Amino acid sequence: MSDVRQHAEDIHDQFSDHLDITVDDVEERLTTLVDEYKVPVDEGRRSVTNHYLEEAGLEREDIARGGSEAVNVEDIDEEEQWVDITAKVIELWDPRSDSVAQVGLLGDPTGTIKFTKWAKSELPSLEEGGVYELRNVVTDEYQGRYSVKLNSTTVVEELEDDIEVGDDTSEIEGALVDMQSGSGLIKRCPEEDCTRVLQNGRCNEHGEVEGEFDLRIKGVVDDGIDAHEVIFDAEATESLTGISLEEGKEMAMDALDTTVVADEIREKIIGTYYRIEGPTFGRYVLADDVEELDGPVDAEQLLIKARSM
Repeated sequence: MSDVRQHAEDIHDQFSDHLDITVDDVEERLTTLVDEYKVPVDEGRRSVTNHYLEEAGLEREDIARGGSEAVNVEDIDEEEQWVDITAKVIELWDPRSDSVAQVGLLGDPTGTIKFTKWAKSELPSLEEGGVYELRNVVTDEYQGRYSVKLNSTTVVEELEDDIEVGDDTSEIEGALVDMQSGSGLIKRCPEEDCTRVLQNGRCNEHGEVEGEFDLRIKGVVDDGIDAHEVIFDAEATESLTGISLEEGKEMAMDALDTTVVADEIREKIIGTYYRIEGPTFGRYVLADDVEELDGPVDAEQLLIKARSM
């Protein structure tokens, strides 16, 4: 079976209860994008899915995906995955949108993760201290922090057993040897509850949008043994570089080029030693507390190491 046919069958399974479509209909639409317009198959799948969502009057969270697998919190390192988790509600926060029924922090022995429960899902309320099996939740990501969303297809089962929540805080010391793509001045989707980074002006879920600027660093810190991927949000980036979001926007406007911001940041931080503390989400350490250290700096060796990664 071809990849396009398999994707078509998956999309058909998602919408068969909502629309009168066949697998052949879906495959024809997807083939047109992939073969005639040379769209990558994953992007084509998102485009076709968005078409059927609009036609059915549904949101992405309304469509169930079969085959969700049970995972630990620490294993969540990719967005738009459908998973099952068993976790304890550590804390509940006040929602900042009427579309959200509950928002808070979940935890299991491997770490913690934010959750959002949509109001329209009409799911039972989760209580602080309660332990739940949550089946068919969808993963999301913002600035390296992964979260899960409970939707109308989610199954909530309260458990009697208690579980111990693990500590996912990391502390590393080392030289910042590389700055990855996606650093500097970036744009995020402005749609409500969507914070995805735009690629060529497009959001994977909402298509072409007028993005909102944000500032971040995706860096690699070498502690002498391992290389750690670290994300610095706008506040941490300003603390490290002295460049605020507004200043970054002004720099890009003056140069008519957003890449000047990343270039300026790179000049300021590559080769500098830091002590960094923060939670680990997937493969990223999120820099909550950063301290610059004195350390031996061999610029040539650092550049060699950076290019080898």
